[in-house]
Amino acid sequence: LKHVARLAPAPCRWNSGLPVNIGVLFVPQQEAWVVERMGKFHRILEPGLNFLIPLLDRIRYVQSLKEIVINVPEQSAVTLDNVTLQIDGVLYLRVMDPYKASYGVEDPEYAVTQLAQTTMRSELGKLSLDRVFRERESLNASIVDAINQASDCWGIRCLRYEIKDIHVPPRVKESMQMQVEAERRKRATVLESEGTRESAINVAEGQKQAQILASEAEKAEQINKAAGEANAMLVKARAKAEAIQLLAAALSQQHGSAAASLSVAEQYVNAFSKIAKDSNTLLLPANTGDVTNMVAQALGIYTTLTKPQAVKTQDETPPAHEDPQPATTELLKAEQSSSS
Repeated sequence: LKHVARLAPAPCRWNSGLPVNIGVLFVPQQEAWVVERMGKFHRILEPGLNFLIPLLDRIRYVQSLKEIVINVPEQSAVTLDNVTLQIDGVLYLRVMDPYKASYGVEDPEYAVTQLAQTTMRSELGKLSLDRVFRERESLNASIVDAINQASDCWGIRCLRYEIKDIHVPPRVKESMQMQVEAERRKRATVLESEGTRESAINVAEGQKQAQILASEAEKAEQINKAAGEANAMLVKARAKAEAIQLLAAALSQQHGSAAASLSVAEQYVNAFSKIAKDSNTLLLPANTGDVTNMVAQALGIYTTLTKPQAVKTQDETPPAHEDPQPATTELLKAEQSSSS
């Protein structure tokens, strides 16, 4: 069986479709034709017009210098956490040395495919399931480096490797979906709690600002009210002072005391005339009908209050006018008699 397998030609595309040597050959662009003369390597034909010796020269290999895409079959691989995965990929190659690609390996495509599968299994065994999905780029780069180190003697350069599909077992897939749902619920709960916290903070901050503004407004209102009351008191005091000054000036004139007595009597009579209008209960003095006594009492209080002012005035006046009291007493008696 080994002898039969060694004699049987390997089914590969690298040896298929070989052109026939007719002496004059035209090599297409991006192709390299490996020529053997009497079974030994002779040369590599460049693109364009080439001349060969019929029967002696034979075109043994035709190598394409274009980028080659190879589909890596699906295979099983076990991760670091003992999860079996079904994974496949796509491999991109280019022939860099047609001589090594022709004589370095029997079937370059098959060799590179097997190398990619073994490298993929070994790299997946170093990673856990979660890291496989997160580190696909690093996994592809590791596979490319491993292939290039082995295929250097084959004259082939691996440009890139891409993982197409990763199939997870159904139970693992269900657990992953449950994990994703739990993670999303956790995020939703966290976001909801953060929203509630932010809402509470905003409400508390708004209430704080409202209380501060209300207290500031109340403070300003009280300040304005106090200022208004103070200004009103000052205005009233000034008006009262001016009235007192005018009254004092009027009393200091001639017959001022008589005018004051008349004003007191009028106010007394007007006050008693308004008592019955406000309430039915009246509190009257014992001598209400004795108007003369009441007026005399009021004038006596007025005289007592004005005596110090009169004494001061007498001290300031010349000695010739020191006895005004008898005239004042007579004037009071005359007023009392006229009032009665």
